[in-house]
Amino acid sequence: MTMEYLEKYRDGRHKNWKDLWIVGPIFRTFKLLVKTTIHRPVTVLYPYEALWNPDNYRGRPALDFNKCIGCGMCAKMCVCNSIILVDTPDDEGKTVSRPQINIGRCSFCGYCAEYCPVDAMTVSPIVELAEFTRSDLIYGPRRLAYEHTTEGMKVKNEVTLLSDYLNGKGEIRHHFASIDRPELESAKCISCQKCKKVCPVDAIVMEEHGKNAKGRPILWPIINNETCVTCENCIEACPKDALHLKEVC
Repeated sequence: MTMEYLEKYRDGRHKNWKDLWIVGPIFRTFKLLVKTTIHRPVTVLYPYEALWNPDNYRGRPALDFNKCIGCGMCAKMCVCNSIILVDTPDDEGKTVSRPQINIGRCSFCGYCAEYCPVDAMTVSPIVELAEFTRSDLIYGPRRLAYEHTTEGMKVKNEVTLLSDYLNGKGEIRHHFASIDRPELESAKCISCQKCKKVCPVDAIVMEEHGKNAKGRPILWPIINNETCVTCENCIEACPKDALHLKEVC
């Protein structure tokens, strides 16, 4: 078939130059060949050379152990269920809850870093994660440490409120942890104090509001909006659904 076309063009019997569409790709291929022969090739000699990655490159998650408050937001937002909270001793020997990640299941979406209210969970440029066994792909809190964390690796989750947009202030950004706060429905509260116990930042104090029919004090939670990180642990722990989120911004 190719020879027939060549014979037509050679003899001048075929004047439709659009049939020479194959010449364009061949020309571009030879042009690229000459360019890469004279100059540097497109590829690199991995693993002896490595490409540059930006600071916010989504490699494996990293954790600042001492900055983490154990709120569990990373585990709640993980789309792969690859994060769980485990008990581990801190530098003083006290048992604390910290995230453990199954890297073999992780999709490197960066949600854990995005929703961390204190920027303890970040992304990192580390991508060389091959192991011989699946158990080696489970990274504990200490193993998640990364010493060269920069500001670009702290993924910020900032949103624009509809109220700001409607008022012509669409450029204003709010951190997601400052938008909502737990609000108490006092009629349902049974003074169990579970909300105070599960708060990772001690933002809840119990305040007495009289006594019940049995003479026991009625304690209602008072939430410090400046300290609260909106982890919703208090809402999930409330046995009577007396707490719910309310927009404060």
